Amino acid sequence: MAKTKTVYTCSECGGVNPKWQGQCPHCNAWNTLTETIAAEPKSANSRFHSLAAGGGVQSLTDVETAEAPRIHTGSEELDRVLGGGLVKGAVVLIGGDPGIGKSTLLLQALCHLGQEQRVLYVSGEESAQQIALRARRLALEAGPVRLLAEINMETILATLTHEKPQIAVIDSIQTVYSEQLQSAPGSVAQVRECSAQLTRYAKTTGTTILLVGHVTKDGALAGPRVLEHIVDAVLYFEGDTHSSFRLIRAQKNRFGAVNELGVFAMTDKGLRGVTNPSALFLSQHAEPVPGACVLVTQEGTRPLLVEIQALVDEAHAPNPKRLAVGLEQNRLSLLLAVLHRHAGVACFDQDVFVNAVGGVRIAEPAADLAVLLAIVSSLRSRALPEKLVVFGEVGLAGEVRPVQRGQERLKEAAKLGFTSAIIPKANAPKQPIAGMQITAVERLDQAVAAMRGE
Repeated sequence: MAKTKTVYTCSECGGVNPKWQGQCPHCNAWNTLTETIAAEPKSANSRFHSLAAGGGVQSLTDVETAEAPRIHTGSEELDRVLGGGLVKGAVVLIGGDPGIGKSTLLLQALCHLGQEQRVLYVSGEESAQQIALRARRLALEAGPVRLLAEINMETILATLTHEKPQIAVIDSIQTVYSEQLQSAPGSVAQVRECSAQLTRYAKTTGTTILLVGHVTKDGALAGPRVLEHIVDAVLYFEGDTHSSFRLIRAQKNRFGAVNELGVFAMTDKGLRGVTNPSALFLSQHAEPVPGACVLVTQEGTRPLLVEIQALVDEAHAPNPKRLAVGLEQNRLSLLLAVLHRHAGVACFDQDVFVNAVGGVRIAEPAADLAVLLAIVSSLRSRALPEKLVVFGEVGLAGEVRPVQRGQERLKEAAKLGFTSAIIPKANAPKQPIAGMQITAVERLDQAVAAMRGE
């Protein structure tokens, strides 16, 4: 009996190597090579086709274009992340931790879409009875939803060709396998090949396909990164399974803006959109407390009010602790150095802990000023004024730099009842905002003085 040939495939780029090594020679990534069975296709000529329809060379100005009509999913939050809704022929990849709510959200969307569209749910992980029980538990009108429990790629494509659905869900792409490859379901080769076949089918027939993807322990989608390059949109489910709130963030979207954020609440009737997400990220205090500062951050096109909390305590070890939850760790150390050099506030003998309330992750530098004022407030044991919002980027020279969409941030804060703000001078509005007293600063020491009321 012939010995089975194995190769080592990179989970980042999909490169194939005959033997294992610590670094992938194709993309230079470390510890990404996994052992797989060498894939020998039965009919290589039938596998390789363009994912998009071909055509002759023509001038770019002669190409006929039209605005893609949107298909509403029944959830405003999901439509927001998708850029207004689903697009005909698009392939959307949704990833997230197990039990986060991916299947629940897609089943809810399919039951709504099934009222006017032909829809198909392909399940590779759960039986038809389990999905039916979930639909009954969520009190969904699942009558129009067609269901297929199958993991064979050829059978799925044959069913899609016969049923001709306008929207199809594949749950999940890691469970599907093609008979043209010898490797097991979930391997790099199988995920890449099955995704390419489904994408090719979506582009040629105009069917909208939603793929559910597993994530690794590092939070990245399992399989090669080429999977993210093939699809049109990549959405990530975030949130703690022990909490009732879920966040959906768009990492890639060919039909809309990236970094959009959708907020959901998990209830006994499924996922429900949260119309005022700022209320989730603001702690309720009976009176102002030291170390708390409200930040107006921007998630895509949506301004969000998030409370930044800081705790500064005397260090009892030679090396003081620096811990940031929801914020970048290295950024905190940098800001503490700027605070000492340009505002005269030293924390070299203090433990500093910073947290973004509600579990939200803030990546933009507009949080710099709010973090520093929260740290000064905790260090001085002096609460910031009530109904105060802060935003602004702080540079290494101690300057407070402007941020994007400052007007929208201020209007959102005023709408939620905040009456004062400390912002960069370059973001100061030309026309006063009703009910909002604005303090515009150019330097960090000016912001600290304004916090003290000087």
